[in-house]
Amino acid sequence: MKDNKTITLALALVLGLSAASAGAHGLWTEERRGNIEVIYGHGAEDDAFEAAKVSGAWASDARGAMIPVTIERLEDHARLKPLSKPAVLSVALDNGYWTQDPEKKWLNVGETKVPGALDSGRYYKYSVAILQQGAKLPALDKLNLAIVPQQDPLAVDVGQALEVQVLVDGKPAAGIELIGDYVNHPDRVVATTDAQGKARVTVRNHGLNVIAASTTVDSDDPDARVRGMFASLTFVSESHQH
Repeated sequence: MKDNKTITLALALVLGLSAASAGAHGLWTEERRGNIEVIYGHGAEDDAFEAAKVSGAWASDARGAMIPVTIERLEDHARLKPLSKPAVLSVALDNGYWTQDPEKKWLNVGETKVPGALDSGRYYKYSVAILQQGAKLPALDKLNLAIVPQQDPLAVDVGQALEVQVLVDGKPAAGIELIGDYVNHPDRVVATTDAQGKARVTVRNHGLNVIAASTTVDSDDPDARVRGMFASLTFVSESHQH
């Protein structure tokens, strides 16, 4: 039987990992077995999550006109069901409040519920998928962090550079680090945005590409000192379209 010290240590590790997951995990979408699945994980991980945390999804056709989309909330993840085949698809997930208590344990509650809190944040995940070549991008104002391609990513082959612009709360953001291949190398920074929020990222994969970025901004929410955000841009490279 484990002693109390071992049990306490194990609990602390679980709480710590939960807090790390809240900020470090990413979000993107993939088509699997004919379904558009919402993927939550770090790198190649595909973790279970509460489908209720998916706070919104939006789809549009090649001209930028909106398409109704339903969120199917399954037991351990979510699935998106647009009314018709989309050209662009985006999704948002609210991972909630996380607060570090005086014993440095992370709790999934707001700071006002933790006397003597050391740190706190509320964490959001966003993703945009470009699914059809030549598609017009709709307004992405629902996404507080967005990686916006400045050219059609489906026309950029592997080894070529794709120019993107990162927007934080709708404004160009300088100094944002970009991960060029989040699934295979989730911690490898390949570019940093300039004063206009722009950067060039080399397309790496024959198939699915997931470009990612994350940042935190100060918050005036009494339950969170910062607002943490993750964003991804996904597309299947031109060489793998057929």
